[in-house]
Amino acid sequence: MTRARGHEGRTPPRGPALAHARTRSRTSAASANVCLVAADCSLDWWESADMEIANRTLAVDVIAALTYWPGIIWGGQKNPPDPVDLTVLPPFFNEVLQDLPWWNRDWKVSRVEPGLPLEIGSDHHGHPSRFTEVSVPGTVGSSGDESLPFVAKVGFAGDRLIRFQAKIDNVVLGSAVTPAGRLEPHPFARVLTGLMDLRGIPVKRMARETARSMSTIHMLRSGRHNPEPSLTQEIAKVLGMSEADVRVIAGLDDGSTQ
Repeated sequence: MTRARGHEGRTPPRGPALAHARTRSRTSAASANVCLVAADCSLDWWESADMEIANRTLAVDVIAALTYWPGIIWGGQKNPPDPVDLTVLPPFFNEVLQDLPWWNRDWKVSRVEPGLPLEIGSDHHGHPSRFTEVSVPGTVGSSGDESLPFVAKVGFAGDRLIRFQAKIDNVVLGSAVTPAGRLEPHPFARVLTGLMDLRGIPVKRMARETARSMSTIHMLRSGRHNPEPSLTQEIAKVLGMSEADVRVIAGLDDGSTQ
């Protein structure tokens, strides 16, 4: 569970989220600022609000602003593109963020820049992309003249919002995989499950050939057990892959043990 904690001596956040605010011990100034933005100081409630955030209808002018990419040359856009009104984006982002019950409404997105496409919806060459996703940088600030860098990642199909992620300073607010209050699975779980299933390797065989219990393999596949270096070495042999490849997939390619 990821938490952003407050800073000693800082005035508690005010407004609708005050009932949720909690005092936390001293930590970095960046985290303290994010605590004021997300007034509850707990960033693990996103999943419950995610369904409300997704599937909303985007206005035509918001879509035009999200797809205004003057720094990008691609076949579906005039070069240079005709200017559009980017001032429609801060109110849109603020509306999405203020739907979160713990959001401190004193903080608002005040400035944005043209976005950068991460994926462009098209049927080019018979390989359709189901949606468009764009990254939009900007600034979020409070009435007290504090400000932090802000980046929104917005995915949409047609005029429907599919997913939304916000990065404020060095904290990411994004969709959870599991319901609120439950552990987020290790990313290796989904990949391992897919590789085993594609090869027809049952849990019992993986456990036997890695000299581990079946419960350990089940926990790996559910993301409740970290892929240790020694275990990834044995898993690589069973999958018929190089140990180096499996270490990269497991996030151990930087020499770390976690």
